[in-house]
Amino acid sequence: MPYETSDIRRIRLIAAPFAPLAADGSIRPDVIDRYATWLHAHGVSGAFVNGTTGEGCSLSVAERQCIAARWAACAPSGFRIIVHVGALALPDAQALATHAQSIGAAAIAAVAPSFYKPDAQALAGWCSAVAQAAPSLPFYFYHMPAMTGVQVRMRELVPLLLERIPNLGGVKFTHEDLFDYGCCVSRWGDRLEFSYGRDEALLPALSLGAPSATGSTFNLWPEVYLRMISAFRQGDLVTARAEQERARTLIDLAITHGGMPAMKAAMRLVHGIDCGPCRSPLTTPDPARATAFATAITGAMS
Repeated sequence: MPYETSDIRRIRLIAAPFAPLAADGSIRPDVIDRYATWLHAHGVSGAFVNGTTGEGCSLSVAERQCIAARWAACAPSGFRIIVHVGALALPDAQALATHAQSIGAAAIAAVAPSFYKPDAQALAGWCSAVAQAAPSLPFYFYHMPAMTGVQVRMRELVPLLLERIPNLGGVKFTHEDLFDYGCCVSRWGDRLEFSYGRDEALLPALSLGAPSATGSTFNLWPEVYLRMISAFRQGDLVTARAEQERARTLIDLAITHGGMPAMKAAMRLVHGIDCGPCRSPLTTPDPARATAFATAITGAMS
């Protein structure tokens, strides 16, 4: 059921939506209108568009711009659209950033370029060049070393970003290093947003002061996290821990059944939002496996 209390709405649970693709692999922007409405009705505060879950790095610049524009155009009132603009080629990232500003996005984010892996100084310079392409939007660095292999500590990068980026908004922190995360929230949390991105460890991040969370599983079971956060705020750690364990169980089911492609297929089977197949090199699960996953998570959520 939808969650509509004012306390829940302040949570800033940001979903990372799936890329809407047709059977032939082309993009389907028409899916986004219903998708945005569904997320908003179920307590999600915004969308992190064209990120890892959105297969952004497998889409062309033109496709990413089209998807971002549709999200910005159909977003419900108060629903934040954060556009991921990271790319290996700096001109592509800058073009995506400028486009995001032109369509009225709320913010931009960029993952580190990962073929030639930069050190902290080089990465700060690259981020600054991207942020300058959209000077009126907050810029978030998307920290995900498990995918990029860029192992720069955020407590070392953030001071460099503050020196170079006047429109710095914060960090999307998708990493298990809670020591580094806690340092960042403690030192700069009063002026920057450190949105936590490991859904399976959100509860410990909340204990460190996480103001928001950005994740893929918020597409499928946002109510689990809303209950967990509500219980945490009320000091009910027994319930909060139980909901975090439920989330871990669901995530483990997703991993067992194929990970993100399985979740994308389940979005249609569980919630009726058809985001289509995955873009190569990801593979779409066969119908039997997708159905088994959808059945398993439906039972685990009840």
